[in-house]
Amino acid sequence: MGLYDIFNISGSGMAAQSVRLNTTASNIANADSIASSTEQTYRARHPVFQAVLNGIASHSSDDQASAGVKVNGIIESQAEPVARYQPDNPLADENGYVYAPNINLVEEMANMISASRSYQSNVQVANMTKHLLSKTLTLGQ
Repeated sequence: MGLYDIFNISGSGMAAQSVRLNTTASNIANADSIASSTEQTYRARHPVFQAVLNGIASHSSDDQASAGVKVNGIIESQAEPVARYQPDNPLADENGYVYAPNINLVEEMANMISASRSYQSNVQVANMTKHLLSKTLTLGQ
């Protein structure tokens, strides 16, 4: 693994955390959305990450010199929607209920902060690598 591999590794981390930030933003934006049935209710989405060892996706925990990350998929929450009795709501079903997603805003904010910090850490790694490469080039002067 060379210094140039670090850019690919930190880049994969930034891409993964960007997906995490997007799904978290979507969850927060839809936290107060309602629907007339449980099937139509927004479900929280969460990315699933997978380690990429030496360019090959792996489920093992072998110690490799070069490891990045990729988004393996985005799953929807299986939590039951919250039923609210609002018979005057135009979206209410025949029993007077509307359904809201079971999204915990505190958990989503913690996810957002964590993803943001991870993204910033990967940016710092890329910047430090760039700095080290720059210093290496000035050694002969």
